[in-house]
Amino acid sequence: MDPQTRPAHPTFWEAFRYWLKLGFISFGGPAGQISMMHQELVEKRRWISEHRFLHALNYCMLLPGPEAQQLAIYIGWLLHRTWGGIVAGTLFVLPSLFILIALTYVYLAFGDVQFVQGVFAGIKPAVVAIVLFAAWRIGSRALKNKVLWAFAAASFLAIFVFHIPFPYIVLAAGIAGYVGGRIAPAKFKAGGGHSASDKDYGPALIDDDTEPPAHVKFRAGRLAWLVGLFVFLWGGAMLLLPGGVLGNMASFFTKAALVTFGGAYAVLPYVYQGGVEHYGWLTGPQMIDGLALGETTPGPLIMVVAFVGFVGAWTHAIFGPDALFWAGVLGATVATFFTFLPSYLFILAGAPLVEATHGDMKFVAPLTGITAAVVGVVVNLAVFFAWHVFWPQGVESDPFAGAFQPVAVAIAVAAFIALWKYKLDIMRVIGACAALGLVFTFAAGA
Repeated sequence: MDPQTRPAHPTFWEAFRYWLKLGFISFGGPAGQISMMHQELVEKRRWISEHRFLHALNYCMLLPGPEAQQLAIYIGWLLHRTWGGIVAGTLFVLPSLFILIALTYVYLAFGDVQFVQGVFAGIKPAVVAIVLFAAWRIGSRALKNKVLWAFAAASFLAIFVFHIPFPYIVLAAGIAGYVGGRIAPAKFKAGGGHSASDKDYGPALIDDDTEPPAHVKFRAGRLAWLVGLFVFLWGGAMLLLPGGVLGNMASFFTKAALVTFGGAYAVLPYVYQGGVEHYGWLTGPQMIDGLALGETTPGPLIMVVAFVGFVGAWTHAIFGPDALFWAGVLGATVATFFTFLPSYLFILAGAPLVEATHGDMKFVAPLTGITAAVVGVVVNLAVFFAWHVFWPQGVESDPFAGAFQPVAVAIAVAAFIALWKYKLDIMRVIGACAALGLVFTFAAGA
């Protein structure tokens, strides 16, 4: 392709093949996934310019839900209207769903095999390091002044000491951010984010100087139609499900999708509170194992909800003891469907409307407050995971019961240093930790 010639518009099936490929290779969490899309869509194919790509990304960062998947929906929608967005978003998560279903079945059916135990003995400490590193990464971008540091500290105390549910923390942070934005707007300007580089990759199909496609312009009738369609799909799926476990999952994961400001790490405490403490779909150690599996598969990290749904339906044997696998498959599918459905509404219906508010302090300040609070929540999550990994027999009444695990601490410290100081790829760190876990497990059993 001539670097000075604007590329031709890709066909629907050409884009379909790219989104399918992305669904299978999108490892590395949001940063890695966004980097992959930038390299392919901005630098190589030039389907969208640098500024338009980053403009879309900044919008997705303001929304609840997985920002990388929403970015895929956004670009797919720009290229091929509504169906383009639906295909891009669905193919982004579908391979991960199938892979997680298979891995979760192996985990539940063969989890007592020494090899599997050894792998998880190494991965679990790595998860502690990964979550702590995520808190540092979010905090370094979001906590730009003492006020926002105070938001983070208050949210940590709220969830760690007082066990306040995550949605209430989000609501309080949003209200405090709105008030703070009126009193001291300079303290609540959006921190971090993404800005354009000075690199020029040549003219793009959707460029800074090209007219926006007609279908991206806001139309009230289209907005009403899409909201109605969303309510129909959501309500119809709710009515089709029986009560009990599956009905509770549908309701819970819908709410989870609406409070995931700050990315997957931010919503994990909420999923833990609901899935472990309230509904009893799985145990705390199983939640850590699920996050470990989520880190090792492509797709958004919030796909851990598929693991939660599978384990919950399996544990409760919703189809009886002879159909545990199919119960798990339906549980994983229900959790995934209700978690990701709102993302399509936010992009397909809301993008033209919300873009008009970009930079407006009335909208930026509450989200800045929420992002700061998320840092404290994620630190709490790291503390919770560390407790379960370093003291596996600990319970709330006796948190330090049982044997302390110094090997797990050493693996976690090494993993954090590798991520923080040496900036190694998450997949390589997980692989190395899994190998260490195998070595120590077989050495201890010899």
